[in-house]
Formats: sequence, structure tokens, C-alpha cells
Amino acid sequence: MKHTLTFLTAVLLAPLAALQAAPKPLSAWQPLVRTEKWTEQWPDAAGKIETRNVTAEVWTKAMQAALDADGKLHIPARAQPYYLDGPLILKSGQKLSADPTAEIRLKPGSNTCMVRNEHVVALNTKPVLADQQLDTDIAIEGGIWTTLATTVANNGNHLGLSSKVNPAFGTHGVILLQNVRHVSVRNVTVRQSKAFGVHLANAHEFTVENITLEEHRRDGVHVNGPASDGLIRGVRGDSHDDDVALNAWEWKNYAPSYGPIERIVVEDITGWPEDEHEGNNAIRILPGVKRFDDGTTLDCPIRDITLRRITDIRHFKIYDQPNLELGRDNDFSIGVGTVKNLRFEDLTFNRPGQIELHANIDGLTIHNVQVNHPITPDWHLLAIGPLSQTYKRGKSEDPAKWFEIFSPDLDCTVRNVRLSGVRPRDTQTDLPIEQVVKVIELQPNPDYPKTTPKGGTGKGIWIR
Repeated sequence: MKHTLTFLTAVLLAPLAALQAAPKPLSAWQPLVRTEKWTEQWPDAAGKIETRNVTAEVWTKAMQAALDADGKLHIPARAQPYYLDGPLILKSGQKLSADPTAEIRLKPGSNTCMVRNEHVVALNTKPVLADQQLDTDIAIEGGIWTTLATTVANNGNHLGLSSKVNPAFGTHGVILLQNVRHVSVRNVTVRQSKAFGVHLANAHEFTVENITLEEHRRDGVHVNGPASDGLIRGVRGDSHDDDVALNAWEWKNYAPSYGPIERIVVEDITGWPEDEHEGNNAIRILPGVKRFDDGTTLDCPIRDITLRRITDIRHFKIYDQPNLELGRDNDFSIGVGTVKNLRFEDLTFNRPGQIELHANIDGLTIHNVQVNHPITPDWHLLAIGPLSQTYKRGKSEDPAKWFEIFSPDLDCTVRNVRLSGVRPRDTQTDLPIEQVVKVIELQPNPDYPKTTPKGGTGKGIWIR
């Protein structure tokens, strides 16, 4: 009888416990919402910038309270946008979801990310320790997220910092996940933002899936090392920078950490149609060797990467590039980086595109490439070797103010290359290897600065 009563008591109390555990709707936290006034810069129908007076609700405290109380937050659709004035912070095991049409905006002048995990810290001065504390099991899904980069002025939101006070150095995301394991970002739209859409660093066992970019001003999905065992799938839309970037080495003003990137799959990526907008349409893979301020170095290789089902990406950028913002002599990789086991498969080019390779690579596979544009004699799918390009700062005509973008004096070596199925439209015959691969050997330009670029002495070495 005692056991029967215990069972009946448990059955009767179960609905009550479930009711008590049910999270409150977001509307229950309305008393924490503030109504404020400010101005925003927006282009009018003719493209002229106009200043708008805005009175709107700021939901940061209310949404954070819901997360803290229930461990989860759902943002429902409504006619008006929700504003944040700082990041929403998720702890391990927490989930944030939003209706696909719910628009969440960053209040002008906030200059932070919009969502991040709890333990974001500065890791840019030395290699990441193996026992670094990680946040785990965080899920973010849905919503339209914008930092209001409606114009070049960006409404004061230039950076995606982790916080307004003492931000972790190098953090720069709309959604920022650093020091994490087993996290996911799905079905998110990033609209008119200056920071990286999704910024990951020291991230492991992650999924980033179905990301739509609308007039986005920076990288779509940006991964800094160390990082491992990730899936990036279904990135599409209008990016003014790289759609996807895997940067083991990095310009230090955008690097929360450095280290190897390995075992990543990037698939189902679609560039923006050129007749609609001149997007960048690029994927970057950036290895290197980091030298810290104390003189110690860290190899930052990239290993075991698969890119497949990629359409209309014009540039696969696997080349050495010193820091153009802080000065190439102030921040650069110690030599070209290394890549091992890089695989491209099922690529479609409806307009000319190229894999530009200036790194030491052991194991490169390119399989099943559909070339649907006219093939000219100077087109090659794979270019092996250094690049040279002159940047005229501010369109200056003074050569003393020009500088080289790339590293034209460094050699690179490529071995174990496998090529198959690179074919023009409506044919089952592979293009000849001479049409597919170009090996570059630069020469100094004797007429520089009358003509550009400056050129260099570096060369690509293909060991066949």
C-alpha cells in the first residue's frame, strides 16, 4: 500500500511540477523593458542619408532575466523590432530561440556583440591552454539580427566586442562563441552588420547551419583557432567580405586566440548573384605562424578540411596576407602557413572563379568541378604561388603611401595533388591539366612605380 500511495502521489504531482517548470513567456518580463529615445541614420529612397528620431523599447535586461530564470529564452514575432544595448549572455546548457521574423536590433553606439557565451576571455597573448574552461551545450536558433550598419557610418556599431567594459581582445561578432564545446547556431539571418555574423574561437564540436546574410558588411561565419570538429552548412546571401573564413593565424585586431583548425566540413555555400549585387563571394583558409610579443611562436596549421557543394564562390583564398590595417610590418605570419589534407568537391562556377594557393600544402584533392562560364586562355582553376598587388591608400598618387597587399617574395610548396572531373558545361571530358593549374613564378617589376604591381621573387613549387 505504501508503494501504491507513493506512485499515486508522484502521478498526481507530475502535472503541477511540469506547470511550475514551464518557462514564463517573454511578455512576463515586460516591467524590465525600458523605453528610450535616440537617433538613427538610414538611407532614403534616393540613397541620401537621413536622420530619424526613434522611440523604442530596450529589451536587454528583460531577455537576460528570462534566460537567468529559466535557462532558455524564446523571442516571439511582433510588428516592432526588439532593441538590445549589450549582449545577451548564455551559460552552459542554455538555449535562445527566436521566431524567424522577429527582428532584434543593436541600439546605436552600443558597439558590442548581440549574443555570446558566458566565459569569453582574452587569449591572444599566448597559446590556449589545454584545460581552458569551456562553455558547453549552447543552442541559438532563429531571428533576424542587425547591428544597424545601414550605411558606412554604421550607427556607431563598428565592433562586435564581448562587452562594453573590459572586452576580450579580438572579439568581433554579432553572435560570439569563444571557449565553447558542443554549440550550435541555426536558421539565423544576419542583416546589415559590421561585425562577423557568427564569430567562433577556441570552439570544438560545433554546428553553424542555415545562415542568411542580408547586406552584411563583414565575414558571414568566421572561425579562429584553435578549432576542431565543426560543421558549417548552408551559408547564403550578400556578404561584403568572406562568406566563410577559417583563420588559424589571424590579424591580431580580430583574433581572440590562435591555433590549429582541424576536421571541419564546409558545405552547401552559395555566393550572391553578380547581377544583383557585387558581393565579395569568397571563402578564406588562413594558416600561419604566430609570433607573440614575448618572441615565442606558435604554428597555426589547418588540417583535414572538406569543402563541398559550393556554388558561385569566386575566390578561395588560401594565401598569405599580412595585416593591412595595423601595418604589414607590425603584424605578419612568420612565413607561409601549412595545410594538410584539403578537399574540394562538387564545385559549381557560373562565373569565373579561382582557388588561389600560397601556402605549403601536403594533400590537395579537387574533384567534380562544373565550369559553366566561357573558358578563356588565361583562366585557371588552381593558381599555385605568391600574389602581388599594390594598394594605393586613399587613391593616393604618392608611391610613398602605397603598400604591397600580399607576400610576393615567399615561396610555397605543394605536393600530393589529385585532380579529377574538372569539366566545362555539357561535356564529360576533363579539362587538360595545363588549363586547370597555373604555377606562378613572380619577377620584380622594373617599371614600378610607373606601373603596378611591384612584383617579387617568390614562386610556387608543385611536386608532381
